[in-house]
Amino acid sequence: MYALDFTPQRVCPRNIYVEISDDGATIENVVFTGGCNGNTKAISKLIAGKPVDDIVALLAGNQCKTRGTSCADQMTIALRQAQAEARALQEA
Repeated sequence: MYALDFTPQRVCPRNIYVEISDDGATIENVVFTGGCNGNTKAISKLIAGKPVDDIVALLAGNQCKTRGTSCADQMTIALRQAQAEARALQEA
């Protein structure tokens, strides 16, 4: 498992903690600190065990009001960063 703490931009949560499989393919766990508690918990439950690529394709670019991003969009950025770092470790 590879874990990453991500600081999102222009959204309510102060942190997004992601855990993905060692090969960077599968989401193990996501925890938001701050934000709309019910919504962020729901997102986390819905995506656990799903492929990173599928979730990113589904949620990347999702916007909240006029922020140009959203909690889900910021999470996809965190997932991609974690995926890249996990894969780099696999290659090392």
